[in-house]
Amino acid sequence: MVAGKTVLITGGTGSFGHTVLRHFLATDVAEIRIFSRDEEKQDDMRNRVDDDRVRYYIGDVRDARSVEAAMPGTDYVYHAAALKQVPSCEFYPLEAVKTNVLGTENVLLAARRHGVSKVICLSTDKAVYPINAMGMSKALMEKVMVAQSRTANHTTMLATRYGNVMASRGSVIPLFIEQIRTGRTLTITDPSMTRFMMSLDDAVDLVQFAFDQGGPGDIFVQKAPAASIGDLARALLELFEADNELQIIGTRHGEKRFETLLTREELARSDDLGSYYRIAADTRDLNYSKYFSEGEQRITAEDDYTSHNTRRLDVDELKTLLMGVDRIRREVEAGA
Repeated sequence: MVAGKTVLITGGTGSFGHTVLRHFLATDVAEIRIFSRDEEKQDDMRNRVDDDRVRYYIGDVRDARSVEAAMPGTDYVYHAAALKQVPSCEFYPLEAVKTNVLGTENVLLAARRHGVSKVICLSTDKAVYPINAMGMSKALMEKVMVAQSRTANHTTMLATRYGNVMASRGSVIPLFIEQIRTGRTLTITDPSMTRFMMSLDDAVDLVQFAFDQGGPGDIFVQKAPAASIGDLARALLELFEADNELQIIGTRHGEKRFETLLTREELARSDDLGSYYRIAADTRDLNYSKYFSEGEQRITAEDDYTSHNTRRLDVDELKTLLMGVDRIRREVEAGA
């Protein structure tokens, strides 16, 4: 797929960037461009990755000129740069808009100008029925991608949407592990709160599947199991053979009890591809009757696809899944 090609990863020093870089380095890719604003993380990556095919670009997706500088000669773009922390986006919502919405438009427009073949934008389940600024900005990011895809004749633009990525930066699993290792109380928001469970490799697989199967404006979702926060805490305690106390602190501002990967409206126009859903882009213009006067029976019959109605993992299944994540397995083995 990428043999002889040049690939650009925005936000390339993040959790996804590190994982997809590892996958690409195992191929005959010609060049991998890491685009990010953090020079320290780029230097860390440069010292760890000894491969001349990797090139580093300091820049910010908010700055269209820095995006333009990294784009010439690029075949494929994986757009992972984003503000992802819910609290930060809540306090600075316009900063989320600048990065997640306007930054995405900068990437898409630059890709069109330089004849990039495909752009894949990474989204999140928080974009579905968003209740916080991060989710709202990601929902708008998806809309920007779909709108641009309608007229980008030579550049295919699509997106992936996934749930909680286990052990990614800023997620709850590293927090729980740190609390276990230091003997502190595990702080749990709501034991019955559920989240989709995916590994970083699952996220990369989803992106690769979307790359292979996607058309203009498509959004891809991977079917994923879910787990409650209470069961997740118990699974980690059993893996570490620890007996830390649990403290229920209550739902934090901007959190949902469960997440949604597809709305019932999206399910009604989705293709079930086995392990994935493909949400086809709505290519109608404003002159369509269903917007004004006609309904849709299929939508009425559907339900949302949420972390409450997908397959629920028990504690033993969670332990198996967690031990399949390299970072978690190393932590457990180091603590044994």
